[in-house]
Amino acid sequence: MKSVALNAYPRTLSRGPGAKKLRSTGRVPAVIYGGQTKPQSLEINLKDIRDVMHGSSSEIVLLDLSVQGDKQPKRLALVQEIQHHPLSGAVLHVDLHEVAENEKVTVMVPVESTGEALGVKTGGGTLEHVLFKLKIRAFPKDLPEALLVDVSHLEIGKAIHIGEIKAPEGVEIMGDKHIVVLAVAAPISEAEEAAATAAATTAAGEVEMTKEKKEDGTEGAAPAAKAGDKAAAKPAAGDKAAPAAAAAGEKKAEKKK
Repeated sequence: MKSVALNAYPRTLSRGPGAKKLRSTGRVPAVIYGGQTKPQSLEINLKDIRDVMHGSSSEIVLLDLSVQGDKQPKRLALVQEIQHHPLSGAVLHVDLHEVAENEKVTVMVPVESTGEALGVKTGGGTLEHVLFKLKIRAFPKDLPEALLVDVSHLEIGKAIHIGEIKAPEGVEIMGDKHIVVLAVAAPISEAEEAAATAAATTAAGEVEMTKEKKEDGTEGAAPAAKAGDKAAAKPAAGDKAAPAAAAAGEKKAEKKK
């Protein structure tokens, strides 16, 4: 991987309000760590870091870093992470990892497919990208921007595993060799697609019904009696007197006997 030149400056403003003020001047806070020195707070021109990232076809960027006033004229570093504002997307902070030319580093690189899979071209299958990144180990100068995998020979039901990917010279691909990276799945028939849609609709309806029952709180409860039903259930005043009179008549009959 070819390194890109980038200038940086020792950070003059502290964190918090200082970082916000720094961004208003067209610079962003950064930090570099690793190597033989302690982490160092820096600031970088926003335009410079944007140009570096836009000019790269990968997230992995190797920098020839020049820090103003630093004892080392050049420092080799990888862009570890760029933090963005969740709404505006503005660059908030840059993390840099210092590396040495003669020491191997371990990074995650994207996997890109090349060619059109045979199973997609002739059988109507679907190319499935199971893993989008793989872990590799190499010297900084040997780091690839991406791992290119030719899928043109891939038939329906076939897959490419980590162990089957040919690594560039000087690069070691890490991970379980049996894990699938790319595969071609068989096409879904109209009947299978309709069945899957119906099952999803039914499941959604069941969830909605359960939610409504829980919100109402009436599941399993007896229906409430209406006002008229309560009145009908209560005995009338006359009904109470009739049994009492009948009981009194029975007592008088027993005395006469």
